[in-house]
Amino acid sequence: MHHTLWFDNCIPIVVGGIMPIHVVRLGSERLAGEGLRIGTVRYPPRGIPKSELALRNVYDVWLPELAPSPELLKFGRAISDDREWRTFVRRYGKEMGSADKKHLIRLLAALSHQTSFSVGCYCGDETRCHRSILRDLLAEQGALVAS
Repeated sequence: MHHTLWFDNCIPIVVGGIMPIHVVRLGSERLAGEGLRIGTVRYPPRGIPKSELALRNVYDVWLPELAPSPELLKFGRAISDDREWRTFVRRYGKEMGSADKKHLIRLLAALSHQTSFSVGCYCGDETRCHRSILRDLLAEQGALVAS
């Protein structure tokens, strides 16, 4: 049996029923039971006041430490072929291999067994976005990740 708790911003947290991490596009409609939305982006969106980020389904908490570095982000935005994408994947994986990033990924993986939350980015195509790589990194650390 599980219970749903509601907080002021109307995000349900399911207690006793495990919910996997959802990997989402920031700004998209929230999924039922999605939980806390974590923005793994380098920069907050322009033109949206901080007080409206959650209301507009952007994110509840900003975690830029899991975003690509500014240099890699610039490279990623200019990708035009599969070879460049493979380079991006390799470089992002290397960035996420530092001790502090590994700790964050392990923390999120452990939390996925306790509470509902999602991670996301603004990119329209997840297959060419760091969030697809982050999905794999989380799964490698034992996270429950929605397919």
